[in-house]
Amino acid sequence: MIKIAIADDHTILRKGVVEILSKFDDFSVIMEANNGKELIAKLKVGTLPDVCIVDINMPEMNGYDTASEIRKNWPDIKIFALSMYDTELNIIKMLRNGANGYVLKDSDPEDLKVAINKVVKDGFYHSDLVTGRMLSILHDPNGKMNIEMNDRELTFLGLCCTELTYKEIADQMFLSPRTIDGYRESLFKKLNITTRTGLAMYAIKAGVVSVK
Repeated sequence: MIKIAIADDHTILRKGVVEILSKFDDFSVIMEANNGKELIAKLKVGTLPDVCIVDINMPEMNGYDTASEIRKNWPDIKIFALSMYDTELNIIKMLRNGANGYVLKDSDPEDLKVAINKVVKDGFYHSDLVTGRMLSILHDPNGKMNIEMNDRELTFLGLCCTELTYKEIADQMFLSPRTIDGYRESLFKKLNITTRTGLAMYAIKAGVVSVK
């Protein structure tokens, strides 16, 4: 039985997710909270869940800070972001703060079930965001980066995990946007991925950058 906690300030939506999850025999929702601050308080005194599902935009403590706090105090808990936002920078910021997976609120219930099971089993949930060679690293808790990169590519890879745009990354590295595009395409080819989120997940798991 996978024990789940959920934090979302939209009560109707939260109750809906709880109802959906309760229909699956292998899930048990043991904790609900209106925001991250309330969730953290409940974690300190209650039975710890296997997975915490957190919204990104919440009052008092948002999803980013909540994920960071959970990762710092309860590193074994898997953190799952559930949000309306599908922009890569939102996903990357959640990953940098310790999230193990990310699903949109309009996803099919069966997809959510698969995602939670995957994040518990493999440590990360990947959909079309992650493909190819990096899967072996994501599935290996002791995985190390085994793709050859030069210093510039490593620097670029680390900066892909920030909230900087590609143009801002170019400015910070004192390079032209065209050169940055070249680094991006080179890493896409080496890692067999097609998104910035995929680059960020690889960088985090491979230890190029660390989560909070």
